[in-house]
Amino acid sequence: MNILLIAATAKEIEPFFEYYRNTKRPQNIDILITGIGLTATTYRLLKQVQLKRPDLVIQAGVAGCFDRKIPLGTVVAVKKETIADQSVIELKKLKTLFDLQLIPHDQFPFRNGWLENDNMFLKKLKLKKVNAISVNEITTSKQRVRFYEGSFRPAIESMEGAALHYTCLMEKIPFIQLRSISNYIAERDKTKWDMKRSIINLNQALIHLVETIN
Repeated sequence: MNILLIAATAKEIEPFFEYYRNTKRPQNIDILITGIGLTATTYRLLKQVQLKRPDLVIQAGVAGCFDRKIPLGTVVAVKKETIADQSVIELKKLKTLFDLQLIPHDQFPFRNGWLENDNMFLKKLKLKKVNAISVNEITTSKQRVRFYEGSFRPAIESMEGAALHYTCLMEKIPFIQLRSISNYIAERDKTKWDMKRSIINLNQALIHLVETIN
């Protein structure tokens, strides 16, 4: 099986590089650093799958979390994604492009406004499955948190997840999005973040996944 592993930054999967260099098992894995954000990820991922079509795309990265009951460092898999800030605040309510009837809720690859992953690889994972949103602007406002929670009820937020879901659904390529919780949403005091542990746990889960699949 040919696996394409993607991440926004090299730092997020640095421990995997060490594992990959030292493993003696035959591995058929390509690694792509997409850059940060939906635009960069969509462009670079699409270019790569056109050059070499993988059997599975794995996206690995850290994420902010809305649910403070989920401990920092927890690794989750994303079931559903959508782009939260492709929207407008109107009459003190967030309205998406679907609410504004600019796009049908079920226009492929969306399903009721969500980019859903229902492939067998995700179903076999024993990690917690969550709903996620992707944003172009990191959420720092408590008001925007309330808008997002009211409209989407997401567990986590990233800046690249929806690009993975959209591209792979359009190209009909199986995919998995792994995220490790580094911080809580709207918490800008980085002394309260746990980036180190989240990266360690993320890569442990990533290595286990790769070894299980291969």
